[in-house]
Amino acid sequence: MSNELIFILQTVVGLAFTLVAFRMGRSWLYGYIAVCIVLANIFVTKQIILFGIAATGGNVVYGAVFLATDLLAEHYGIKEARQAVFIGFFSAVFYTVMSQMILGLEASAEDWGASAGMVDIFATAPAIIVASLVAYLVSQLHDIWAFHAIREKTSGKFLWLRNNGSTWISQLIDSIVFSLLAFLVLPTLMGSENALPVNVVMEIVISTYLLKILVAAIDTPFLYFSYYVKPVGVAA
Repeated sequence: MSNELIFILQTVVGLAFTLVAFRMGRSWLYGYIAVCIVLANIFVTKQIILFGIAATGGNVVYGAVFLATDLLAEHYGIKEARQAVFIGFFSAVFYTVMSQMILGLEASAEDWGASAGMVDIFATAPAIIVASLVAYLVSQLHDIWAFHAIREKTSGKFLWLRNNGSTWISQLIDSIVFSLLAFLVLPTLMGSENALPVNVVMEIVISTYLLKILVAAIDTPFLYFSYYVKPVGVAA
């Protein structure tokens, strides 16, 4: 099975699970977002090729987070959606701290090789860690603000517009903030020789953004379908 087919299938399955969490209730969505953030930080370590573009494995679960926060903003309100963002941020910080601490433990002689795998997965450059946390917080808060602003301007009409408009802009912000901080600004400030040229950074921004807007476009029908599976007692 090709990477592209698996990617589309993974996207549909991930978004379907988002709806399942929504159907179970608000607290389930909060927990789901926390899990997705941790998985995104793990999956991002796998480099792949999709549609001829270099990418990482975290795009789908990260895209599911945007659908989850849009569901919260649409059905519960902006306050609840913002709370979900901070829950996700807390989960990301906790994952980062604990994953770095586990690397500091010396493995026993009977270790069966898992410690080497943990190094490959958890050993992330400080610039990547800081960039991912900042990009997540800025883009998610903007997504919720934009979603609410478009809804207010259109008097609650055009669900597709506030879903795609808010997510596409926020995903662009996420790609720009992360790429600039991780590959240019922070390495330069830290005196690292790993800083990439501006043109290379912009190529990374464009390639990752294209995949993110694809996931965002696929999630639109799921947001519409949420009105048919919403939990009892949720306002329209």
